[in-house]
Amino acid sequence: MNRDRMLIGLGLALVVAFLASRYVYMQLRQARTGVRENAVTTSQVVVAAGPLKLGQSLVPDDLKLVGWPSDQVPKGSFSRKEDCVGRALIAPVVENECILDQKLAPREGGAGLGVAIPPGMRAVSVGVDDVVAVAGFVTPGTVVDVMVTGGGAGGTVTRTILEHVRVLAVGQQMEPDINGKPQTAPVVTLLVTPEEAEKVALATSNGKIHLMLRNTTDKADVNPPPTYGSAMFMGSVPAAPPKVVAKVAQKAPPPPPAPYTIEVIRGGKVETQQFPN
Repeated sequence: MNRDRMLIGLGLALVVAFLASRYVYMQLRQARTGVRENAVTTSQVVVAAGPLKLGQSLVPDDLKLVGWPSDQVPKGSFSRKEDCVGRALIAPVVENECILDQKLAPREGGAGLGVAIPPGMRAVSVGVDDVVAVAGFVTPGTVVDVMVTGGGAGGTVTRTILEHVRVLAVGQQMEPDINGKPQTAPVVTLLVTPEEAEKVALATSNGKIHLMLRNTTDKADVNPPPTYGSAMFMGSVPAAPPKVVAKVAQKAPPPPPAPYTIEVIRGGKVETQQFPN
């Protein structure tokens, strides 16, 4: 009797174990099937192997290929390093940033600062010192206004000749310090239009320029009036230039009238006498 009960219990245990194992097997199979169904297909995309600078001409060691979701590949990206090698960057990129066509200069565009100048713009360099360059805080990428001080009709005058001018380079550095430290150099290169370049050249030749650092998000045009030396140090506005009064030519006085002439006869003698008219 006890033996029968043991056989029955053993049979039930086997049935339960079989059902449990089959349940676990089905769950694992379903999980593997779900993973295969949700698997993401990827494509190879070219990214930066490390930080790359503005104007840098790309070489194979600057690039690497990584997997990217095929349905999310950025527009303008590359799948081969060869398509990027030999082209220069017109904007700096960080490590693992996707290399895009719009961030690369044409192959014939060369490298260096020239590729960072947009069509129709010019780069002009001006000599500066620590005062002019705002104690070194004028760095690549900052925005400045340009002032000039020189002689005018009313004496010394200071005026703002340009606003919203972007700094391309300080010395030969085309990127700001990663720690935000000031950069000092004897030359600052500005991005201007051809007309603005002429103003800067004239200002540096005939006066002394100063750079005013401004917030890059400040887009307002101030156009301040000029400041005259006489108004600054004497508290008065510059005297107006004297008016030139044209001289009226005076008419010559009329000639005096001819005198009266009278003939006087005395005896046999004739005399002529003149009297004032």
